[in-house]
Amino acid sequence: MNQPGRSEDEATLRRVVAASLIGTTIEWYDFFLYGSAAALVFNKLFFPDYDPLTGTLLAFATYALGFVARPVGGIVFGHFGDRIGRKRLLMLSLVLMGVATMLIGCLPTYRQIGTWAPIALIALRLVQGFAVGGEWGGAVLLAAEHGDAKRRGFWASWPQAGVPAGSLLAAGVLALLAGRLSDSGFLAWGWRVPFLLSAVLVAIGWWIRSAVAETPSFQRLVEASAPPARMPALEVFRERPRALLTGAGLRLGENISYYVITVFSITYMTEVAHLAKAQALDAILIGAAVHLVAIPLLGRLSDRVGRRGVYAAGGLGMAAFAFLFFRMLGSGEMGQAVAAIVIALVLHGAMYAPQAAFIAELFPTRIRYSGASIAYQLTSIVAGSLAPIIALALYQHGKSSIPVAIYVAAACLVSATAALLARETRGIRLDDIA
Repeated sequence: MNQPGRSEDEATLRRVVAASLIGTTIEWYDFFLYGSAAALVFNKLFFPDYDPLTGTLLAFATYALGFVARPVGGIVFGHFGDRIGRKRLLMLSLVLMGVATMLIGCLPTYRQIGTWAPIALIALRLVQGFAVGGEWGGAVLLAAEHGDAKRRGFWASWPQAGVPAGSLLAAGVLALLAGRLSDSGFLAWGWRVPFLLSAVLVAIGWWIRSAVAETPSFQRLVEASAPPARMPALEVFRERPRALLTGAGLRLGENISYYVITVFSITYMTEVAHLAKAQALDAILIGAAVHLVAIPLLGRLSDRVGRRGVYAAGGLGMAAFAFLFFRMLGSGEMGQAVAAIVIALVLHGAMYAPQAAFIAELFPTRIRYSGASIAYQLTSIVAGSLAPIIALALYQHGKSSIPVAIYVAAACLVSATAALLARETRGIRLDDIA
């Protein structure tokens, strides 16, 4: 008797999840494109007067600046997302990211305009970081606040799947170009093509997201005539400090391990293991494909057995595997490199899949956009932004991957501990979070 209503709700939820996934995929395609280009070409085009590893270190430094802007984006987008709604802010973040990425593809190089080239690169990277800072919280809440309590881990994991999907898309386009063009052709103009393609992807994302309604949780808040928080970010720090610390702990190991796996490993495979650029990108491509499939499955698992257990298993597993990971990457064999990336990303997925629901369930609706964004993005400054730089510096200093493995393992142990100390939130109704 109620089947038609349930079918309609299910169809609506699928549209919401599709819009959230596709938009997040596009935003992270843009963001990861920069990271891959930093490892492959930016050291030569924007910092050509340094040796390869130092030039890469400087390129990674500009990459890190995007993470500095992310908490600012999270605070600004969270402020307005908690006051006027989730959807409009998501549309704005999509446009900002697309324009910044397209302009990077048009930039003159150091040889053409000197120091203005890296300055312009830094400015556009800051815009990228600002946009991504607002994207994650809105995309996750779009899915989480439409979904039901029993399957929130599954539905909210789909925006998370947009991260490997974006990485897959970015690595795929770069691998295609690197495989078909000579090194000189790729360096001269080929690297620009994926950045310019962002304009087409943003248009698609805008069209899909424009058809999605505001979340029911926020609508109920408006209908109840509850006054919005005047300064949501301040209220988060005042009312939910423990939730922020929990979110930061959950993020630390997950974020560090991900950027070591997907960004630093490209440099490690090409500069240390002497694999070709195309082989390194292919390894990331295969790993991202497995990661994409694993995330929703692990999100569903968190609905069945709980967020804490799945998250802790991923953190402990990655801490143990970090040492073998670099041995496999450094073997110089393509098969071992692919296996290392795949295993590491599945372990990462056990942390990342339940993370969206886990963090969203820490905050009440009136400050949820701000709370989730701040908890997620603040950690990025000391975690993901610095991970490739710290990993490269540790390797240069010690001439060994062991210090890098210790760094990853220690961070993942922090995340596993945070998960085990947190309260279980599986199945909780978002409107019941006071």
